[in-house]
Amino acid sequence: MRLAMYFLPAAIFALSCNRQVVSEPELVERANELHKKIVTIDTHTDAPLTFMRTGYDFSGKNNKAIGSCVDLAKMEAGGLDAAFFAVFISQDECTPDAYRKVNAQALQIASTVINTVAKYPDRAEIAVNPEDIFRLKAAGKRAIYIGMENGYPLGEDLSQLKVFYDLGARYVTLCHTRNNQICDSSTDPEGSRNNGLSDFGRSVVAEMNRLGMLVDVSHISDKSFYDVLAVSKVPVFASHSCARAICNNPRNLDDNMLKALAKNGGVVQMCILSDYVKQGEKNPVRDSAFRALRRKYGNFRNLTPEQEEQAEADWHNLEQQYPAKLATVSDVVDHIDHIVRVAGIDHVGIGTDFDGGGGVDGCRDASELHAITIELLRRGYSERDIRKIWGENFLRVFRQARDYAAAHGQGK
Repeated sequence: MRLAMYFLPAAIFALSCNRQVVSEPELVERANELHKKIVTIDTHTDAPLTFMRTGYDFSGKNNKAIGSCVDLAKMEAGGLDAAFFAVFISQDECTPDAYRKVNAQALQIASTVINTVAKYPDRAEIAVNPEDIFRLKAAGKRAIYIGMENGYPLGEDLSQLKVFYDLGARYVTLCHTRNNQICDSSTDPEGSRNNGLSDFGRSVVAEMNRLGMLVDVSHISDKSFYDVLAVSKVPVFASHSCARAICNNPRNLDDNMLKALAKNGGVVQMCILSDYVKQGEKNPVRDSAFRALRRKYGNFRNLTPEQEEQAEADWHNLEQQYPAKLATVSDVVDHIDHIVRVAGIDHVGIGTDFDGGGGVDGCRDASELHAITIELLRRGYSERDIRKIWGENFLRVFRQARDYAAAHGQGK
């Protein structure tokens, strides 16, 4: 294994020097054919955030919701076979009353995902097992998996993991942008609360192993990351993260973390949120406008549904007025190249963060996902490599979590 890793950078360099010149139409055709043959999985989207927006239509036939990146028509056009829809709740106070409130909200979001997908039984189904994607692709349907982004709604009640598991949730992102009762976040301005994974967090990881739920290390602090690796009995994954060496953002994984994740047997799913892909140019006018918007809506906390919808519309208007210079698909694949060099081809995948800010120039929604495959082909990645990146690596980790639970967890 070490010998293979030593020669990998040289092998990639040699590959780049011996690429065959292929025309753009040929690359497009090859990408389209590949997406028909392989299974493609996006392990993190915030599509449920758009369900309540005015004009949203999950079928995609008449989807007029502002900024919506994922619907069935877009998935079909982009050759995306499966997507995880996140049950996301933003972080607030860690109190019993707050836990009860956000738990009810998370249960409602999960039910909404299930009920929305059920309206289109000829085009999509809720999926819960690694094998479901193959069955549904053969039937011409999209597989919709459920994940939980931010373990905050679990409160301090381990039994809630089983509740969400029974609803179909197959992973939990342990925290979000602020610390919670489970672990520290990579971006909390107040610094550490738990010194990594809390005692309760250790119990959460153990219970997730028992149930067969995947532990998601995106968003968590570096100390929390290493604590999780020390506790988990199975490989873990990052549902939507990038390489810190390419874009120095604390949300990304540094090279030592990438190597540790590979040693763990896990996988990092490449995120295409532009700020995590490439450090943007400074734009004081834009920054000032968005700071004012955050002040207007109290940093988007404790909003009514009506206020949330208006805040999203105002945010979109500012994006139109002061457009950010986005990273590109080429920048995205630079991260994949780096992760392959550092961790190996078996430890990278795709988790876009569509509808949660994800999207780059050339791939702004699910209908344009072929663009990533085209760039991979342009750089000389083989069909076998692309199969791994688009799904097989993640499915390996998914199966290991499920199989461990079958042998050591539920019913044992």
